[in-house]
Amino acid sequence: MLKSKLIHPQITGILAQAGHHGAILIADGNYPASSKKGPNAQIVSLNLMPGVVTCAQVLEAVLSAIPVEMIRTMQPEKTGPYALEGDPPVWAEYRRILHEMGLELPLHPVEKWAFYEAVMSADHVLTIQTADQQRFANILLNIGVRMD
Repeated sequence: MLKSKLIHPQITGILAQAGHHGAILIADGNYPASSKKGPNAQIVSLNLMPGVVTCAQVLEAVLSAIPVEMIRTMQPEKTGPYALEGDPPVWAEYRRILHEMGLELPLHPVEKWAFYEAVMSADHVLTIQTADQQRFANILLNIGVRMD
């Protein structure tokens, strides 16, 4: 029986094979997962229906299973139909989860097109596609080093 919150067998298997610097994308429901991915990435779809599951729920499960050294978020657009004023509300939820798990990791906002480029690297090993409907909920984790 697994002790972490993460019990999904395919996700667990991919993470077990990944190493230091591997990148894991937790994608919202609007993310183009089939076309914006690295050459070594696998996609696991957890998008059951709109809003189920969310990026925050997946983040909590993944953080319970692996060490993370860096977290990048997709920076909101400043103009246009998808623009947001300030941080997306979901970022506060990410910060709460990190705090509750005792992780002192800042969120590093990355411009939208640079975020896509970061995802499309050879280090990208996994996209977990959610059905999160919040704008700019995409979050890119880099695996750290196990210290215990």
